[in-house]
Amino acid sequence: MSNRMWGGRFAEGPDAIMEEINASIDYDRKLYKQDIDGSKAHVRMLADRQIVTSDDADKIVQGLDTILSEIEGGDFKFSRALEDIHMNVEARLAELIGPAAGRLHTARSRNDQVATDFRLWVRDTLDTLDEQLTDLMQALAEKAEAHAGDVMPGFTHLQSAQPVTFGHHLLAYVEMFARDRGRVRDARKRMNECPLGSAALAGTSFPIDRKMTAEALGFDRPTANSLDAVSDRDFVIEALSASSLVAMHLSRLAEEIVIWCSAQFGFVKLSDKFSTGSSIMPQKKNPDAAELVRAKTGRIYGSLQALLVMMKGLPLAYSKDMQEDKEQAFDGLASTSLALAAMTGMVKDLEPVTKAMKKAAGSGYSTATDLADWLVRVLGLPFRDAHHVTGKIVGLAVEKGVELHKVSLEEMQEVEPKITQDIFTVLSVDKSVRSRTSYGGTSPVNVRKQARKWLKELEKANKA
Repeated sequence: MSNRMWGGRFAEGPDAIMEEINASIDYDRKLYKQDIDGSKAHVRMLADRQIVTSDDADKIVQGLDTILSEIEGGDFKFSRALEDIHMNVEARLAELIGPAAGRLHTARSRNDQVATDFRLWVRDTLDTLDEQLTDLMQALAEKAEAHAGDVMPGFTHLQSAQPVTFGHHLLAYVEMFARDRGRVRDARKRMNECPLGSAALAGTSFPIDRKMTAEALGFDRPTANSLDAVSDRDFVIEALSASSLVAMHLSRLAEEIVIWCSAQFGFVKLSDKFSTGSSIMPQKKNPDAAELVRAKTGRIYGSLQALLVMMKGLPLAYSKDMQEDKEQAFDGLASTSLALAAMTGMVKDLEPVTKAMKKAAGSGYSTATDLADWLVRVLGLPFRDAHHVTGKIVGLAVEKGVELHKVSLEEMQEVEPKITQDIFTVLSVDKSVRSRTSYGGTSPVNVRKQARKWLKELEKANKA
C-alpha cells in the first residue's frame, strides 16, 4: 500500500518503527490554532491572486473553521499515521469538503508551513511571558513600597555586609526582571517575519503575495531568503535564551526565599498556599514552591542546550532533526511560564518578619563601613587610614564579644583619640540606611521614589 502523503514515489507504507520515530502529532498538535490560522491566510491570498477559485477558498476556510471547533471541543480524532498536525488537518479537511481540500497546499510546503506555525506559537508565548514578567515586577514593586523602610542585613559572600532595606532588596529583582522583559521584547521583534511562501526551500513559481499573508498573520514583513526561512530556528533558541536568564533570576530569588524561610533566618513567612508539610516531621513547613522554581531552571537550561546542539551541524536547508525542536520549546517555555506564575504568587503571599530582619541587620558589625565613612567625613582621615582604624575597633568588639555600638567611647578613643560621642549617631542600622541617599542607594526615601516610579511605569504597560 503506497503512502498517500508522499504520493507515488513510495510503493509501501512505513515500517512501524519508522512511524514511531517519524510521527510528531503527539506534541505538535499544540500548534493546531496557528496551523489553521496560517492555512486560512494562505488560501485567502491564493484566491486573491486567482491561483484558486473564490468558491474553493470559501469551502476551505469554512472547513478549517469546523476543524478548529472540533479540536477545541475535544471531538477531533488525531492520527499518528498522518504524522503531524498539518496532515491531520488536511486529511480531515478532505473528509469535510472533498477534492477542494487538495488546493490548500498549492504554493507551500510543510517546511514553510511548520516554520510559520512555530513562529506564531513562539510569538504568542513571548507575549504571555511579557505579561507575566510585568505582573511579577508589579508584585515586587508593591511589596517594596510597602516595606521601603524595613531594615534587613545586606550580604556579600552570604556574610552580613551593610544594612539595607527589604524594599531595596526587592527592587533589585525588579531591575533584573525588567532586563528580562526587554530581552523577551527584543526576541519578539526580531522573530516577527513570515516564512510562509518560502515553500520547501527555493520559493515558488506561483504568483503569490507574501506581504499579504505576512500582514494577515500580524508579521512585520516576509522573510527575505527562502533557504534561511525554512531552516532558521534562531527565534526559538533566542526565546529559550531569554527564558534561561529569566529562570536564573527566578532561581536566585527562590534560593533567597528558601534561606529566608529557614528557622536560622526567619526573615519571611509563606502561607499554607505556597508551603507543604512533612510526612514524618509534624513541625515542618517547607517552601516547596520556591524549591521547585529553583529546580525548573535546569529543565529550561536543558531545553536551550538541546536545541543548540541539534542545530549546530545542520546544512541548509531543512533537515528532519529540526522536528526535535518542538518538545524542547514547549517544555522549556511552559516551565518558564509556570515558574513566573508561582513566583508572582509567592511574592504577593510572603510577609517579612521585620523584627527578625532588623535584629540580624545589626549583627556582624554591619555598620563598620558607616564608622569608617564618619572618620573620613568628620575627622578628615584618608579612607585607607579610616579603614585601618575601623578594623581595630571591630577587632576590639570581637574580642569583647559585643556589637559595635556597645564599644565605649573611651575604648574607641584609645584607637583614635579624635573620635567623639557623635560617632554613635551612625552606628544604628536605621541611621545607616537613611544615610545611603546616593542615586540607587538603600535609603527609604530612595526606595519609595523608585518603587513608585516603577509602579507608574508598570501601570502604563498594563493599559497599553
